[in-house]
Amino acid sequence: MLEQAKRWEMYPSAPKDFLEDSPEHPVLLQILYNRGIRAPEQIASFLDGADAVQENPFRLKDMNRAVQRILAAIHKPETICVYGDFDADGITATALLVSALQRAGAQVGGYIPDRVDEGYGLNVEAIERISQQATLLVTVDCGIRSIEEVTAARQLGMDVIITDHHSVGDTLPPALAVINPRQSDDRTSFNTLAGVGVAYRLAQAVLRAVAQDPRFALSAEEADEFEIQLLDLVALGTIADMMPLVGENRSLVRRGLAQLSQGQRVGLFALMEVAGMQPASVDSTTVSFRLAPRINAAGRLSNAQLAYDLLRSDEYSHAYDLAAQLEAMNRERQQLTIDAQNLAEQQLGDMGINLPPILITASPDFRSGIVGLVAGRLADQYYRPAVVIERGPETSRGSARSIDEFDITDALDQLGHLLVRHGGHSRAAGFTVANERYDEFVAALSGLAAERLAAVPDLRPRMNIDAEVAWDELTWALQAELARLEPLGQANNAPLLLVRGCRMRSVRAVGGGKHLKLVLDGYPGSGVLDAIGFGLGERANGLAADDRLDIACYLEVNEWQGRRTLQLNVQDLRTATEE
Repeated sequence: MLEQAKRWEMYPSAPKDFLEDSPEHPVLLQILYNRGIRAPEQIASFLDGADAVQENPFRLKDMNRAVQRILAAIHKPETICVYGDFDADGITATALLVSALQRAGAQVGGYIPDRVDEGYGLNVEAIERISQQATLLVTVDCGIRSIEEVTAARQLGMDVIITDHHSVGDTLPPALAVINPRQSDDRTSFNTLAGVGVAYRLAQAVLRAVAQDPRFALSAEEADEFEIQLLDLVALGTIADMMPLVGENRSLVRRGLAQLSQGQRVGLFALMEVAGMQPASVDSTTVSFRLAPRINAAGRLSNAQLAYDLLRSDEYSHAYDLAAQLEAMNRERQQLTIDAQNLAEQQLGDMGINLPPILITASPDFRSGIVGLVAGRLADQYYRPAVVIERGPETSRGSARSIDEFDITDALDQLGHLLVRHGGHSRAAGFTVANERYDEFVAALSGLAAERLAAVPDLRPRMNIDAEVAWDELTWALQAELARLEPLGQANNAPLLLVRGCRMRSVRAVGGGKHLKLVLDGYPGSGVLDAIGFGLGERANGLAADDRLDIACYLEVNEWQGRRTLQLNVQDLRTATEE
């Protein structure tokens, strides 16, 4: 008997009156019910593409103070520096805010630290250099925990405005303004904007204020038009940073994808061309798996300035050259990730079959730009929190990816006294630890994970199945209904379907044995569908033609050589049950 590898949990069935009182497809209604979208007006707004209620950017805490300081800098004029981060969220946020401030008339430039030489976030050496030219420092996607660095900037005569979206510590930096919707006293209703989303709200506020100020030559129409042009960067950064695609994020990303599909930003058009993409076909999946990795490759292997320059470029031949460099870097990044994962798994192999509650691997051969990717793969493969650490001569830098049952940033907060710096989200975090505290830190983190995960009886990945469908319902008509849920992503995942009693017509392992390829039907004489199970190649053992299987899968469209077919993307499978 073939047993499922994951925990299958069905959402409760939607009430009968909920399904009968709407003209929408019942499977689609069940999925919306699962997402908490239940009122008729909510359903209509979600499916018809009507924007969610947009927060007034001035409702963000400290926004008025930040805008007034920026307007004073533009009018004087002073030089402004936008200080970002080297991942796709930080790069897009930097490019967006620099572009917006320039459009508003500012003297402004961007600064993105080097991952290897400077590390994440503000650093005093960079601030000292920046202070020789700029009097106003605005952070994007960083700074919320940079108390020492902001203090240093003030001592050097600079005002500092923090915009960030990471978790807030016990003490805020002594900045002129701190814009972060995660602050407990922030008045906005949506607190999970990406770093680029927070930067966009500041850009909106500045553009609108400038358009209403007679000292500046920017009309309201021009400001509105430029706001729209920035949305492609918002979509790219938000999807890349895996922010929940609900509420404001869903609205921003939906409009941003529409802007991105027009191919108007020269750098992104060149990147799509190099990646073999057509702007009109871009969606959240292609952004996540094709555009974002190429943008991230610069900061992982070299300097993120390359990707920043691409996003700011307005000359096609230059943009194409930069895009080609990113393409080459991304290919190198893929191979380095494979090599590092193999090394990490060799270390884990020494532990035997009884894996510890948290996986911690370390080596001087790990590259800082790769450790997060490897940690993510280990967490997905073993369903354990995973930490991958690059050992250095004096300090070691690590990246962590976690699971639902273990808040990694909260754990690092508990151990903050052992760390040089740290920050992140519940499922992803980074840190730096001095080598003299390394052993103590690893032991403490391992103990904390063991304590908190001891109460979890079944440490397997959980799959929340949205709906059960019959074989005959797997049609183009259903696929068209499910497509109305786009853009898909965190908190609005692709709908997971359960199909019982599928009959297997053929099975084989493909991709060097890594993936599972099936041909299925529902019963003799029914239509057949191809199915692919990525990473499930070993499940081919013991399967035979005419086996009956229950399949947990996504219904998707496979495009190959101009031909479009329906396909099942299998997430797990088991011998058919009688339920």
